[in-house]
Amino acid sequence: MLDLLANKWTALAIGVLEGGPLRFGELRRHLQGVSPKVLSASLKRLEGAGLVRRTVFAEVPPRVEYALTPLGRGAAVPLAHLRDWVNENVPRH
Repeated sequence: MLDLLANKWTALAIGVLEGGPLRFGELRRHLQGVSPKVLSASLKRLEGAGLVRRTVFAEVPPRVEYALTPLGRGAAVPLAHLRDWVNENVPRH
């Protein structure tokens, strides 16, 4: 679990999903610089760990949303503190 949460893209995805469920394209727009392949793999790992729920809606075309589970919302709390600390203490170049 620590390896998963320490990963840049999974930690950032959790942060973005704190605002509510998003579709893949919306997530990708928020996470500038992530490739579709890396984002897809990150979301699968988060889903497998029980941190993210993937919901497929029976529509044409199919709509898929990603949302934090209760476990994911719990993980978001310490990650938010870490993001705050980084923003306050690490100089940007």
